[in-house]
Amino acid sequence: MSRTHPLLTPTRPRSTPMRRTAFIAGALYLITFLTSVPTLALYRPVQDHADFVLGAGSAAGVLAGASLEVLLAVSCVGTAAVLFPVARRQSETAALGFLASRLVEGGLVLVGVASLLSIISLRTDAGTADPASLVTASQVLVALYNRVFLLSQSLMPAFSALCLGWVMYRSGLVPRPIPLLGLLGAPLLLASDAAILWGTYGPQSPLAVLAALPVALWELAFGVWLLARGFTQAPRIGAPAA
Repeated sequence: MSRTHPLLTPTRPRSTPMRRTAFIAGALYLITFLTSVPTLALYRPVQDHADFVLGAGSAAGVLAGASLEVLLAVSCVGTAAVLFPVARRQSETAALGFLASRLVEGGLVLVGVASLLSIISLRTDAGTADPASLVTASQVLVALYNRVFLLSQSLMPAFSALCLGWVMYRSGLVPRPIPLLGLLGAPLLLASDAAILWGTYGPQSPLAVLAALPVALWELAFGVWLLARGFTQAPRIGAPAA
């Protein structure tokens, strides 16, 4: 009878609970990243054309963007649910801040989606309602979406980067240059959001795009690392720091 040499016996790497947590969190972070980018183009018909509500153009792109943002909101909440137990072992205060920021972000994203879906509903009345009233209502709903977007997909990610970035930097669960990118980018994004809020420049200006880039890269790099490599070490167990 032949024997299999111990060194030649195929083995499979064990999937630990922490590795599964990292994989799921990384996948959810990549989903939030991938679902947020296409909406800028998909929403252009309703953003750029006042007569969209009167039936001009196709609503398919807007509906596709709304579907992506619903998935974005669910993924935001998912990242908080998956990573909260890990973050809490390092700092309960930071973990709660991260959880709150992601929940608020997901909720506000859905508010923005509802405002654009309301415009789609108004299109069905284009043949009977007063056109001027429909255009005014559409402009109000678009303005609401833009302000909600500033709070949900710009301001909240900055707070999230501060809270989770601090946890990941302090614990060493991922290479420190990754959370450092979020920690350095968050104040820059907060300052840019304040400038947009006070009308210094618009949300589509080059300065706004540059200010948002570090936090966007932090989320992308964090998601890719967790998906491909997982946590670099087991989290510290014990009483969480404040």
